[in-house]
Amino acid sequence: MADAVPVRCPACLRENSYVAPVFPCACGSPVTPPLDLAGPPEPLTHRTWSDSWVAVRCTACGRESEWPHPELGCGSCGTVVQIPVHPLETPEPVPGPEPGPAPGRTGEVRPPQRTAPLRPQAPAEPGPAHAPPATPPAAPVPRPAFHPVTIRTARDAVATAALYLRWLGFQDVRQPDGRPIPSAAVDLRAPGLVAQVDPTTAPAGLRAVECVWLNGLTASATSVYFALAGYTQDARTRADDLGIPLFVMDLTGMPQPVNDPADALVGGGA
Repeated sequence: MADAVPVRCPACLRENSYVAPVFPCACGSPVTPPLDLAGPPEPLTHRTWSDSWVAVRCTACGRESEWPHPELGCGSCGTVVQIPVHPLETPEPVPGPEPGPAPGRTGEVRPPQRTAPLRPQAPAEPGPAHAPPATPPAAPVPRPAFHPVTIRTARDAVATAALYLRWLGFQDVRQPDGRPIPSAAVDLRAPGLVAQVDPTTAPAGLRAVECVWLNGLTASATSVYFALAGYTQDARTRADDLGIPLFVMDLTGMPQPVNDPADALVGGGA
């Protein structure tokens, strides 16, 4: 896993901790986008699929692949920013080994090496019997790491949110049938859960947060909201008042909590 680096939000100037995503190359080696920490992060106000990908070269095999551009949702104001990445450089040719002298042409004759004769060894006497070590008490099994799925379409965003909710401990998370409409949020339901997934390129607003809260109130369930483009300040304030967990998803498929209720949900699970 890559080390965490500080990234300052250009909107509220808060310093956030960010860990660059690691992707699997076709050769099996891990690939991490080379972050350009000297460049300022750019606020993501309008998302286009063509600008959301960056070329990264595998240091093991040299293969170039397109991976999601590193993004970060500010934990204070909810602004989504893109983190600069160093452009690809043309690799220099690696010189091969210099040819050595052909075998058998130096005229050197090496005498045969003598080996000492093998001497039989007596079998080792059995030592005193020891009692097997006591088995330590089993430690509590931690929650396994969440394996994100790259988001390329609106349907990927819905599938990623469903996987994350199952990872949190919600059972029987149901996805809607059919292809999600890119301009509308999508419902996800499970026993005790009402979730909304917003795959659009605009920040989720106050009305969207209040709607998912009313749906959860009617069903006596926990309300959760996922968004690709973050939230307006009014929506964040209202979600904090109502105790609604808010998550931001980047194109790597790793949801990030953006308020205290979301942190509590990740820490305690369903």
